[in-house]
Amino acid sequence: MPKLIFLPHEVICPDGAEINSEPGVSILNAALANNIPIEHACEKSCACTTCHVIIREGFSSLEEAEENEEDYLDKAWGLEPESRLSCQALVAEEDLLVEIPKYTINMVSEGH
Repeated sequence: MPKLIFLPHEVICPDGAEINSEPGVSILNAALANNIPIEHACEKSCACTTCHVIIREGFSSLEEAEENEEDYLDKAWGLEPESRLSCQALVAEEDLLVEIPKYTINMVSEGH
């Protein structure tokens, strides 16, 4: 079972986290199921960039992003070549090292 290792994030998971996930589960759903509250303003519909993550290791194991995801990623804060929307990226067979960016762009942040 692949491991998802989340690097420390000042607010979301200050100590970092290591979780297991079945292949085929989105990175976001795996995180949420393990109390890692990655923001997802569009409710996982690939209509914003609030769940943007950077895959530091294991990126090549993920299926390529579809055009709609690529279009939204272009608007993400801190975009890098290994950026993905965690609601769209499905865990494959390899372990992933995931960084949650320090900032996100959210025009409507109701929980804050």
